[in-house]
Amino acid sequence: MKTIAPRDLDQLRQSGKSLRMIDVRTPVEHSQVHIPGVELMPLDQLNPGKLRAAGCADDTPLYLVCRSGGRATEAAKKLEHSGFCECHVVEGGTLAWAEAGLPVNRGSSKVISLERQVRIAAGSLALGGVLLAHFVNPGFIWLSGFIGAGLIFAGITDWCGMGLLLARMPWNRA
Repeated sequence: MKTIAPRDLDQLRQSGKSLRMIDVRTPVEHSQVHIPGVELMPLDQLNPGKLRAAGCADDTPLYLVCRSGGRATEAAKKLEHSGFCECHVVEGGTLAWAEAGLPVNRGSSKVISLERQVRIAAGSLALGGVLLAHFVNPGFIWLSGFIGAGLIFAGITDWCGMGLLLARMPWNRA
């Protein structure tokens, strides 16, 4: 998997080359802010077969972007595993693109990023487990332990099941 700096990708864009830029965030995140000309394919719906059916060859350069780079890296691994050999992750994602002063399209919706949603959900479940263990049944402490183990697993593997689940929620699909 290769990476590309936002400014380098913008120079490629401006050179007139036809680029396949894919945003793997949720539709709601995409509607809030995105790079002009990027194609939305949420990570949970990313399908290598559909890309091939749309005329994308295995050696077609694909430029993958998300909020900060994590989901784009996951998408690149998925695509490379299925035979695509020119996957480029935009370093720092849409955040780095915007911070570099490059053009973005902004919507009017205000949405909580998926990463923040995961932190809110994990924190709520961990706190809920502690409170339930204290006031209802000590066995609920295992809920907090399970959430902690999940966060450790996500940190080590860079795979977050809670994030994938939250991406499918209705408020992230509007």
